[in-house]
Amino acid sequence: MSYIMEAIFWLSILLVGFSYIIYPMLIAFFAKLFGRKHTSIDISEITDWPAVAVVIAAFNEEQDIKQRVENLLGQDYPSDKITYFIGSDGSTDNTNQILSQFSDSRLNAQLFDTNRGKASVLNNLLELVEQPIVIFSDANTHFETDAIKRLVAHFENERVGAVCGELNLYNPGDNDNKDSTYWRYEQFLKEKEGQLDALLGANGAIYAIRTHLYTPIPANTVVDDFLIVMNVAKEKCSIIYDKLALAHEEIAPSIAEESKRRIRIGTGNYQAFTHLYWALNPFIGWRFFSYFSHKVLRWFTPHLMILALLSNIFLIGSDFYNTTLLIQLFGYLIAVYGQKASNRGKTIPSSIALLTFFVSMNFALLQGFYRFAFKNVKGTWQRTSR
Repeated sequence: MSYIMEAIFWLSILLVGFSYIIYPMLIAFFAKLFGRKHTSIDISEITDWPAVAVVIAAFNEEQDIKQRVENLLGQDYPSDKITYFIGSDGSTDNTNQILSQFSDSRLNAQLFDTNRGKASVLNNLLELVEQPIVIFSDANTHFETDAIKRLVAHFENERVGAVCGELNLYNPGDNDNKDSTYWRYEQFLKEKEGQLDALLGANGAIYAIRTHLYTPIPANTVVDDFLIVMNVAKEKCSIIYDKLALAHEEIAPSIAEESKRRIRIGTGNYQAFTHLYWALNPFIGWRFFSYFSHKVLRWFTPHLMILALLSNIFLIGSDFYNTTLLIQLFGYLIAVYGQKASNRGKTIPSSIALLTFFVSMNFALLQGFYRFAFKNVKGTWQRTSR
């Protein structure tokens, strides 16, 4: 029995370590050895731009929607070649009134009476899109003025099915949410995966696909951006990552607010897993390696953490396993302290904030798994801080 517990303990630790530490080193090595660096496209040399649509689903975004529309209308893209489709999903605040104040012919606002969920709004808006390229974004995002051109320029290559831009998360205050630090880590992985044509999903705030590759998504879909782009990858099209197609977004104001977002995303991750069994096929190449290592192992990290803790308890008796148990328990106690201190508005050291963020992120994933497994996942949504 002890051999089985030891195997479970070490396998759990190794899989978590592989996903978070070893995989980043491997993907960087493989990208350098086998990857192709995407050269920057000189957008000033392009004179004939294709017609494009920008699609945004919004719910109760009165705080941001005016600035978002103004930002879009200020994009450096031929005005006769671009249309903005914004769907208000049964908003109960002033979102609809604000959208109705704009008279620009490029803006097509669809004001839906009922809150059905983002996926339903996206499906409805895509039925209206006739342009060959569609850009997806969020209501609380800010594009650089050349962002759309930089996305669209890649579609001159017929093999390209989707382009993911760079999302810059900024912290306007001095809070303890380390999402921006974690996001920079994720950006590094996206860049290396992109060089191997193994990119997974997209930054929901800024990405584009060929319209004909859009597959309507189930109404209760939570992580729409991930599923939409993985459906494009399933068609064996290339997915490009362009760091110069830049968008900005504010992080959630606290670890607690970030946890709410992570629970929702966690629910969507497990939901997406049931739609993407095809990506677990080793014969699809690098994308299988990145999907299993970067996504699947991450999604099941909370389960592995529980297994490591429980198996360690069974192994109590030797000095080594007594020490590893104490280390685990001490780490969780520090994370609990960090969470409570952050909730009270206290500043905590960066090392504690990072540990708190990691534990909080995985606890949120575990809650997301519970919701996916035991509750009816609906498409309706609530506005989050990010």
